[in-house]
Amino acid sequence: RGPMEAGGGCVLYFAYGSNLLRERLLLSNPAAALCAPARLQDFKLEFGHHRGRTSSLWHGGTATIVQSPEDEVWGIVWKMNASSLSSLDKQEGVEDGIYVPIEVNVHTQAGKVLTCRSYQMKDYVCGPPSPQYKKVICMGAEQNGLPADYQKKLEAIETNNYAGPVPIMEEIEAAIKANKIQSA
Repeated sequence: RGPMEAGGGCVLYFAYGSNLLRERLLLSNPAAALCAPARLQDFKLEFGHHRGRTSSLWHGGTATIVQSPEDEVWGIVWKMNASSLSSLDKQEGVEDGIYVPIEVNVHTQAGKVLTCRSYQMKDYVCGPPSPQYKKVICMGAEQNGLPADYQKKLEAIETNNYAGPVPIMEEIEAAIKANKIQSA
């Protein structure tokens, strides 16, 4: 068993982009369970277009993490079945060579160090995200109580002002509405 597997065929996955939002991740990985908010040291968050192409899903740059001393990226550790890795890889465009799985060590607020799978974009050109994509990241950061100063940093991200339709955003909003109805 590799270090990715936390026993029982489970894998820890560190999400820092749109998968911060529970409803987004659960669209394709309904069995994922929240483990903990965590901090990735010496990395920074960037947005970019793989090989200069805009994401057809989000209509803007998408998030990636880049090594950067003294910086930090906050995210969420999700516990997933090893069997759902293929659907996660698919969501992240691994087959198309857009993102590659990497292993990172993150620190939880309780001081634990967890070894997680995460994803890094290959061959990208920096470019701003769409307002819809940024909104999902900010909603996820708020939903999971990431540190206030980090949330402010996310709120300050410049977008490309895309105003057209984003079908996945509609799916996510529908899922959020459905959850509110269930928990009401």
